Amino acid sequence: MSSPPVNFCSTCGAKVTLRVPPGDTLPRHVCDSCGTIHYRNPLMVVGTIPEWEDRILLCRRAIEPRHGLWTLPAGFMELGETTAQAALRETMEEAKARVELGEIFTLLSVPHVDQVHIFYRARLLDRAFAPGAETLEVALFGESEIPWKEIAFRTVSTALRHFFSDRKEGQFRMHAGEVLAPK
Repeated sequence: MSSPPVNFCSTCGAKVTLRVPPGDTLPRHVCDSCGTIHYRNPLMVVGTIPEWEDRILLCRRAIEPRHGLWTLPAGFMELGETTAQAALRETMEEAKARVELGEIFTLLSVPHVDQVHIFYRARLLDRAFAPGAETLEVALFGESEIPWKEIAFRTVSTALRHFFSDRKEGQFRMHAGEVLAPK
């Protein structure tokens, strides 16, 4: 999945052309009228793996894509936010959950949808959580209770598998990788 083309300059409104600008190595949308180069970069999806004792908080999605499936609380990072602020905000918006952030646990490139997904380990501060506007329900799951076939995104199942594997080993570490397009 690639992003739709840029047709007009956001600075002056003139038509843009796709070409390699001087000093660059990749094709960019360039305005021949004002010279603005329109760089397009991946979107950041940031969230948490909220833990309460030996269970993880999951959210059942009330929106597309993947309506009705389970996910970790996460969403698109906003301009002006740090990744930590985005993780806290998304956890509050989707699960109305207060958490204490730990370290970044997974950093997963998803190039076929032009995204990067970051999940922080997090500790729930209390059990006062509830569905947010984009969530049908929230629930705590032990490892054996995770609805694996109903997980909305491969980045979420990847993060959860790393989490449970590290927990069994008794040591958590940061995991970086990629989730490629299904074949």
